[in-house]
Amino acid sequence: MSANGLLRKDQLELSLHDEKKLIEEGILKEDNPLDFSFNFQKLCDACRRGDLRLCQEMIQEGTNINAKDQYDYTPLILASLCGHYEVVQLLLESGALCERDTFQGERCLYNALNDRIRNLLLQYDYSKTTDPLQPLASHLVSLLTRDHPKTHDITVVTPTESFRLHKFILSARSPYFKSKLSQAPDTKLWKPAPTIPPQSFAIALKHLYLGEVPRDLGGGPGTGFTDSAILAGVDRISKHLEIHNLSQLILDSNDRRLARQRRQDEVQRGRDQLEQWFRENVLKHAIEVETSRAGHVKWDRDNGIFADVLLRADEDEVDEETAADRQPQQSQSGTNALGIPLDQKSNPSRSPSRSRKPRKSKIYPCHKAMLIRSEFFMTMFESSFREAQDTPHLQIVPIDCSPEVLGIILTFLYAEKADFGLDIAVDVLFAADMLFLEKVKAKAALVISSLGSGTAMAMPNASSPEMATTENGTNADDSGGDEDLDIYEILRAAWLTRVQRLEEFAARYIAYRLESYIDDPDFAELVKESAGRISARQETDSIELLDDIRYYLSERFRLRFEDSGLEDVMDEEQAMMAQALSQSDGEVQTNGHAGGESTTAPAVSLPQWGSQPAAAQADSRKAAQQLPDDEGVDMSTPTPAPAPLVDSAAAGLVGGPASNLGTDPDSVEALLQSGAVRTLDGELAGDEFAADAINYQILLAKIDRLLERLKLDA
Repeated sequence: MSANGLLRKDQLELSLHDEKKLIEEGILKEDNPLDFSFNFQKLCDACRRGDLRLCQEMIQEGTNINAKDQYDYTPLILASLCGHYEVVQLLLESGALCERDTFQGERCLYNALNDRIRNLLLQYDYSKTTDPLQPLASHLVSLLTRDHPKTHDITVVTPTESFRLHKFILSARSPYFKSKLSQAPDTKLWKPAPTIPPQSFAIALKHLYLGEVPRDLGGGPGTGFTDSAILAGVDRISKHLEIHNLSQLILDSNDRRLARQRRQDEVQRGRDQLEQWFRENVLKHAIEVETSRAGHVKWDRDNGIFADVLLRADEDEVDEETAADRQPQQSQSGTNALGIPLDQKSNPSRSPSRSRKPRKSKIYPCHKAMLIRSEFFMTMFESSFREAQDTPHLQIVPIDCSPEVLGIILTFLYAEKADFGLDIAVDVLFAADMLFLEKVKAKAALVISSLGSGTAMAMPNASSPEMATTENGTNADDSGGDEDLDIYEILRAAWLTRVQRLEEFAARYIAYRLESYIDDPDFAELVKESAGRISARQETDSIELLDDIRYYLSERFRLRFEDSGLEDVMDEEQAMMAQALSQSDGEVQTNGHAGGESTTAPAVSLPQWGSQPAAAQADSRKAAQQLPDDEGVDMSTPTPAPAPLVDSAAAGLVGGPASNLGTDPDSVEALLQSGAVRTLDGELAGDEFAADAINYQILLAKIDRLLERLKLDA
């Protein structure tokens, strides 16, 4: 192993050879199988381009993010190789593997484009590469020893010990218990055959509750049973309960890698069984009633799905309209095609004469044993609240969310799965915050920040119609309706739920479209809200929102400048251009006094970067090479807007961008055809680099004027 902790090439080749041999023998399962499916190819292409939204869509469709293409590239390797930090972070949070003791993991680390991505990969390798189903398995195992609150409904008695268990778990995991409890759902006590060692039955129960099979079987002197007798008992009880491969799991426990693989497969199988039982019983038997009658529902405690509590969710007020009123035009919905809340002003008002149907509520039969995964329900059922008291019928607990959102929350609690789209992501965020489900909150923030990111291009400005057409000739306004996204409400939701990732997403979203928001009165109000979030605000306190916007605004323009080193040559060029202008003005005045007014139209020179002499260009390249590999140009210090350059071959007067153009449309059109670009203030610049430099200064100046108008210091 090398000094920096990475394996040498010969060690990697030996590890790869041994791993391939075990896979060919069928002992190990390949972590990165070949995948030629269309969705996987789309995922790989999105990782190459850095398309965060498409990556999230492919992940939600179930694409295997740990597969590899025909060139042995995994999506994580492609994203790290191409330098897309946000895509790498998304893949890691979604379960992409980066283990240093594997060939693909080492390859991913070696291919990382910069140290920022490499450090992220190492961080997940050491601290966050865990089984995503482990929280569910740990909770189920803890139920075997939990006494309060009371969640068990059946007791299994052996000659030396009794176990307090849960019928719905036994029914989901064991075909024997499923058949037995379906015939007699009111069973309270069960006794196994006395010839089976209690240690064998304890191992089988722990396996049913997704516990890890112990290496020490518990036999030996003083126990009354040998290890072989306990193993034989495990084999008998597993056949009786119709549990497969339990004995094989015990025998394979000596090989750590094989045992880990078998363990992960078994936990995955157990999760799938719980999810199937949840959908066939809890979701299937949920009842929908009118809200006015929801409080009168009676559900017996002895029921076929073993529920011990009812959760109620009411439909939103906006859903009270009849289906006929809502379906003709989707534009009347409260959300856009991406699912982010739309501005209320864009929604047409409802006619008071529309017919309405009674408001509906949905009631889900649930189990306290799974609900207490939430601290909200744990506190409720442990305390002396009314919901924790025993009543003849099941208690109805109202939850402040829609039925669809409650179904997503329950799916997570029962099956550790949370798949939803942008249409309800904000509602899921608030529900998860209320129920203290941090993992669901993080998932909702991930969905919003990835699917809602759109493109990272600036939006067209009203004063520059030429910018409204993209390279392929389509209008930028047709790119999905980004102008209707209510990013203000997203930011307020982030503040209320204390989700830093959403705050950063909102600031980045606004910064990349700042020209469309900076003059909006609602944006000014949002800045005041951000300033007011600091208690006892002082004059020296900054405004967090504007700090983030400035940072991402610098990032937005740095992406254009980081390879050219423009920041280092701007001052030098500015001095050269100012001197040239002064000389030109002197010549014009001299010629004007000597020969009168000239009738020849002056040549127009627009600001351009990169047209300096060869020596200056060499100095620029040298300055760019001295920058760190992953460092951009620091745009925090305002730079004066560039003045026009002097072309030594040009004759006549050299003026500013607009001073010589007048209102001649032919001249403007000719300049635009030759590559000129309009800036945000409607002036012309020689190329995109010059326009970006000017636009950056314009936006910073607008932020300063906004602060002056709001009488804020930041």
